[in-house]
Amino acid sequence: MGIADVRCEVLVAGAYFADLIFRDLSGAPAAGRETFAGGFEMVPGGAFNPAVALHRLGNDVVWATDFGEDEFSRYVLAGARAAGLDESGFRYHQGPLRSVTVALSDATDRAMVSFQDPMTPRPLHELVRVYRPKILVLPELRHGPGVAETLRVVRDSGTSIFMDCQDVPVTLETATVREVLSHVDVFAPNLDEARRLTGAATADDAATLLGELVDTVLIKRGEQGALALRAEGRFAVPAVPVRVVDTTGSGDCFNAGFVHGILADWELPRCLAAAVACGSAAATSPGSGGAPDAEQLSAWLAKVGPISSS
Repeated sequence: MGIADVRCEVLVAGAYFADLIFRDLSGAPAAGRETFAGGFEMVPGGAFNPAVALHRLGNDVVWATDFGEDEFSRYVLAGARAAGLDESGFRYHQGPLRSVTVALSDATDRAMVSFQDPMTPRPLHELVRVYRPKILVLPELRHGPGVAETLRVVRDSGTSIFMDCQDVPVTLETATVREVLSHVDVFAPNLDEARRLTGAATADDAATLLGELVDTVLIKRGEQGALALRAEGRFAVPAVPVRVVDTTGSGDCFNAGFVHGILADWELPRCLAAAVACGSAAATSPGSGGAPDAEQLSAWLAKVGPISSS
């Protein structure tokens, strides 16, 4: 089979990160003070999380990312290989290509400081032409000159686009953002991101505004679960009560659960339930370590509370 004949279910296009997670903090960090953590882990992160979560659920996934010769690249690459991820989308560069995040995590949320060496990612239209995925997963809101046209080309090729927000500091009034979102099939910000993006006071109002641009809107609400909006209705699912260890990878695993549901041809409420189940499971371990496989997902789905609609 030649490279032009390759087709995968999901293409995840995004940078790796090595996540240094400090949890169970003795107090809020403040300038001039030293704060101790009760726990620490270094785990693969960034776009590794949705890629490995989808892989564990049994989906055919290619992760398009870049690695250098630094210790962080080597660490995440080793993690990707240990997880059995398809390596055909990996590019290797001479010299360092460091992507690292320090996450200060507690039971409800996390604060993060990140660093990346500069790198030009492989063009999306080229990746889609090579791998011809059913779904393209973008872990952050991309915007700027040429992005909307690229996404239009991707959709015209038959690929659906799932986009997260990832705390990108823009609003709907930022140049190109509305146009970009009009070419996205599923958009999945968390509540803070959705409110900042739209200026709305509530999740419902933010979903309504985003629904004027995007076919399907998902809003992650942490301990309150999540909601979904599509033409056929609005649905809400409560979070599964768990002992939270770390929320760093929960949003990515939420995304993976929803995409898994799309690939299985589930209705929107069940896709949303799968997303909440995967996000809740991920919160029980650092990073994406708690992401369930297909059998475990069935057990987690049984824990999801009733789905409400309006």
